[in-house]
Amino acid sequence: MAKRVQRRFDLRKTLFLLPNLITLSAVFCGFDSIRLSAVAENEDDFYRAALLIIFAMFFDTLDGRVARLTKTQSAFGLQIDSLADVVSFGVAPSLLVYRWTLHHHGLAGLIAAFVFTACGAIRLARFNVLSMGEQGKPTKPSKYIVGLPIPGAAGILVSIVLANHAVAGAIGREKYAWVILALTLALSALMVSTVRFRSFKDLKLNVRTALFVAFAIGSSTVISTQMKPAFVVVWLLGFYVVLGILESLWGLPGRLRERAIGLGGDTPHPEARTIRDSVPPPPR
Repeated sequence: MAKRVQRRFDLRKTLFLLPNLITLSAVFCGFDSIRLSAVAENEDDFYRAALLIIFAMFFDTLDGRVARLTKTQSAFGLQIDSLADVVSFGVAPSLLVYRWTLHHHGLAGLIAAFVFTACGAIRLARFNVLSMGEQGKPTKPSKYIVGLPIPGAAGILVSIVLANHAVAGAIGREKYAWVILALTLALSALMVSTVRFRSFKDLKLNVRTALFVAFAIGSSTVISTQMKPAFVVVWLLGFYVVLGILESLWGLPGRLRERAIGLGGDTPHPEARTIRDSVPPPPR
């Protein structure tokens, strides 16, 4: 009789499923937010739909940490995470903001909501391309991220909806709809821009970090006491966006000088060097 081959339990394959299940939890939160937004009848429904997107952000942060902790990062995980972000932070907040206030402007509001989803998808596709190594595996995260991350863009819109609930629906009135429309288009443009935003992957405990944290806590305390605690998230995310824009403007002259040297200086431009090296030598 042939001996039965006993299969060993592979713990690594089981751990590989864990971050993907967390990612799918974020997809479910985004899906349920879309469902609530589609049938919303009052501010409470929009508030619950916004909370579901916040839960999706929690799962989106958790899946990456779990993948790094269990050393199960993979190209598949990178792709499914981006697809989940399109649903949870692209479609869900777009529909939420459209049903909440952008519908007051008819076709213009619909186009603005779609542009947010489209720019989010483009931003994620670009991120995937930049994050892949030569063998298709995810590379080490950089100090900066090109373009506003889609969770941050969605977070600003969602935090405004949450703040609106705290002020009894005052922000959702028709007279403020133009402001939300302009903000939606501005966030869309930032997602596909080349503005560099900090990823905080290299955060170290030093004097500058301590001052930054102290400023965030102090300013948040002022916002919370002078306005409403719900506006603290709006302030912090807005400050993150402004910080990225200011840092990009501060470093713009240096990047322009480097580009000018590469194109017309003594150091040949990388593309020119590639073309030169690809030309075969003349026959002897």
